[in-house]
Amino acid sequence: MSAVLDELVKLLSLEKIEENLFRGQSQDLGWGTVFGGQVLGQALSAAVQTVPKERQVHSIHAYFLRPGDVSRSIVYDVDRIRDGGSFNTRRVVAIQNGHAIFNLAASFQRVEPGFSHHDPMPEAPRPDQVRTEQEVLSSSLEKLPQFLRERAMAPRPFEQRTVSGPFGDERFQPTPQPARRMVWLRTTERLPDDPALHQYLLAYASDYAFLTTALLPHGVTWLTPGMQIASLDHAMWYHQPFRVDEWLLHVMDSPVAHGARGLVRGQIFTEDGRLVASSTQEGLIRRKS
Repeated sequence: MSAVLDELVKLLSLEKIEENLFRGQSQDLGWGTVFGGQVLGQALSAAVQTVPKERQVHSIHAYFLRPGDVSRSIVYDVDRIRDGGSFNTRRVVAIQNGHAIFNLAASFQRVEPGFSHHDPMPEAPRPDQVRTEQEVLSSSLEKLPQFLRERAMAPRPFEQRTVSGPFGDERFQPTPQPARRMVWLRTTERLPDDPALHQYLLAYASDYAFLTTALLPHGVTWLTPGMQIASLDHAMWYHQPFRVDEWLLHVMDSPVAHGARGLVRGQIFTEDGRLVASSTQEGLIRRKS
């Protein structure tokens, strides 16, 4: 396993410091605050460690309460709300500097058979027909802020290929376009056969390029001067088994933006077209004068 992927797996694995209490380190990706996907993945990892292994997460609902400090660790306090015959419910509060910065509710279910149907995957070019994120950025490095230039070309735990949405010079000279994008993603190397690991790694990756989909109709990006962007909440539903070390297509759209908030929705498909997860997020998209 590559060093950067191994580092991410360890970041999300957490240290158990007491019954129902876990500690995770923070990752500095250059934004100045903790990446939302990090606390999503770590909080789910904490919840997973308090339920039987035969129970699988089927939904998470989270609120981002305060910005996370990248220079400090985060404590995750798990409340075992309910252990039932079919379902387990957990509430997780992420604490930093004595304050709650994030909370998450997660529900787990024993595996059982049932009815099955899902939306078809939209038409999309195969991953090998789409440029990688780093290939796209390499032609525009001089336009990135100084603090992002080195990070843009650094090794990453996930390989990402944007099918639609802003890419190339459109990041820096955007034009209004439909609020829709698709991103192929997978980890850069093979992972162990642990379903929980794949689930909280997908939670981590699901926050990538998500909220900014709501900016597409307005001809701005997160790099536009004066933009203030922050996740407010995030929800995911896990429908059926998947692996994050195999290609997944995250199909995103934004049906509405109003009052300095944007709503985005996501569907995550395997390369053979199975719908394996759904996601939603509302966030702050404020342009300061």
